[in-house]
Amino acid sequence: MSTSAMRDYLDGPHKAARDVVRAGLGAHADLGDLAVRLPRDEYRDRILDLLLQSAKDGLPARGYPKEYGGEADLGGFIAAFETLAFGDLSLMVKAGVQFGLFAGAIQHLGTEKHHERYLADAISGRLLGCFAMTETGHGSNVQALGTTATYDEATGEFVVHTPSAAARKDYIGNAARHGRMAAVFAQLIVGGESHGVHCLLVPIRGADGAALPGVTLSDCGPKLGLNGVDNGRIVFDQVRVPRDALLDRYAQVDADGNYSSAIENPDRRFFTMLGTLVQGRVSVGGAAINASKVALTIAIRYGAQRRQFGAPGSSEEAILLDYRMHQRRLLPLLARTYALHFAQAELVEEFARVFDDDEGEHDRRALEAQAAGTKALGTWHATETIQMCREACGGAGYLAENRLAALKADTDVFTTFEGDNTVLLQLVAKGLLTDYRESFGKLDPLGTARFVAAQAVEIAVEKAALRPLIERLRDVVPNRSDAADPDGGLRDDAYHSGLLRFREQHMLSGVARRLKGGIDAGDDPFDVFNRCQDHVIAAGRAHVDRIVLEAFQTAVRNAPEEIRPRLQDVYDLHALATIEAERAWYLEHGRLSPGRSKAITALVNELCAVVRPAAVELVDAFGVPGSATEVPMVVPSQHE
Repeated sequence: MSTSAMRDYLDGPHKAARDVVRAGLGAHADLGDLAVRLPRDEYRDRILDLLLQSAKDGLPARGYPKEYGGEADLGGFIAAFETLAFGDLSLMVKAGVQFGLFAGAIQHLGTEKHHERYLADAISGRLLGCFAMTETGHGSNVQALGTTATYDEATGEFVVHTPSAAARKDYIGNAARHGRMAAVFAQLIVGGESHGVHCLLVPIRGADGAALPGVTLSDCGPKLGLNGVDNGRIVFDQVRVPRDALLDRYAQVDADGNYSSAIENPDRRFFTMLGTLVQGRVSVGGAAINASKVALTIAIRYGAQRRQFGAPGSSEEAILLDYRMHQRRLLPLLARTYALHFAQAELVEEFARVFDDDEGEHDRRALEAQAAGTKALGTWHATETIQMCREACGGAGYLAENRLAALKADTDVFTTFEGDNTVLLQLVAKGLLTDYRESFGKLDPLGTARFVAAQAVEIAVEKAALRPLIERLRDVVPNRSDAADPDGGLRDDAYHSGLLRFREQHMLSGVARRLKGGIDAGDDPFDVFNRCQDHVIAAGRAHVDRIVLEAFQTAVRNAPEEIRPRLQDVYDLHALATIEAERAWYLEHGRLSPGRSKAITALVNELCAVVRPAAVELVDAFGVPGSATEVPMVVPSQHE
């Protein structure tokens, strides 16, 4: 396998953007230990210096319009941002706050007057900003934020106020030290009437770095990780800003205090505004996947050289990665990282298409759900992968100089920022249930009867345990395609898709029946949903598992001939490891026989052995700066 060919394929159409960031990270070899070497404020200022250098290198400009110094390349911008995760994650997060969230709010929620006044300064770093959404009392429930922005007709100003301790803006990046302006999300009150959450630009610091009158700024203090990001708290005490501080793409307030919006429904207006900010969610998911690549590069290169124990009587100890259990710990995670990479690549291209073409509401809703699901699985995967890599490196993995400790600490928050993963999967499932309900509603009486009958048959088959019998017969008497396949059809893409699609559809129809049954019985809808919440979230995850699998299938089909056989092996390992992880569910629902379940486990073991000789090349293809030419940690000798 050609490592360079695989890297080119992984980098995709945005290779140039990724390589610019790689080169920048390579030029700052000390990035990995800044948090250890420097006091906190110096560390933060060093991260700021690197942020401003990345702006000079053109990283943020890729994602913004040409008239403001940009390149109008959204896909390249996200690819470059994701690649920052190969270095210090504090830099990546600070860049996300400044160039993704703050500048993104101006771009997507503001109008031409805001763009002309602020956008060039925001993407160059001349105007450092915050994204002040989260509050002490409200994280995921943005619609219930407590901060208010009340219009004063007499002066033509909005008065921004924090009415309670729970309404304090909390965990706000750039707030504690560097930010001069905040994109503040607040309940907009005009003429005594609340119009829901809107965003306003509010200055918080003067040129001297001191908080402005009415603004109280404080530091969140040391965190588990990401201490190069100056997270802080903001409290507003009757702070006045001019009327044009309102980012008014979706709603306007005129000088006389008349509120208007082309989107009449307040809920729809709110979700449309938040939907324009999906870029942050897309970017965090990609960064988490890249952090997993760093951990796997370290652990697999270490495991390919470290020796431990060996055959009795042998004078040479065995290489760690030759042990089956070591392969089992790392190689399915490597395969899933490849799968998530291709799912993320599909998401980025879809994001660029939807926003470049200003697609309609349906496409944006679908994009939001895809971004939510990919972010959830990508960040959970990073947490699992980095922990396993740390364990696979033993004591060496615990040393700060070997990066896994920082990766573990810095990525831990990814599972809850830009949306708590559990809430995000709930969002995915709710979208699926809405589509399910709409499809069901379009059926004529005969179609409805057939649907109900099919569901009844499905339940009856499970209860009668006929499917295990069918699977057992198939195991004993293979069909013609199985006979030609020494793996009994287990490496068939259609078989993998069929199992994952069945699981997704079965879970979705099951939770729909439960919800409908409870509501038809007159139960409170909230209570009904709460009783089914675990089922809802499992359905959401099953859907994303299938999306990830099929993205990998597409990537294998489209791969250059030179790398396709190796990529097929990695795909098969991912597909079968995914099915193996849920084999209890498939056994319960009659889709696997015990014999076939055992065959899948045996084949996962075999595929680990197949992938093992190429493992180092597969991680080198990620292109983590420096990793292709040197082992990322000192490898003890066999006698040490």
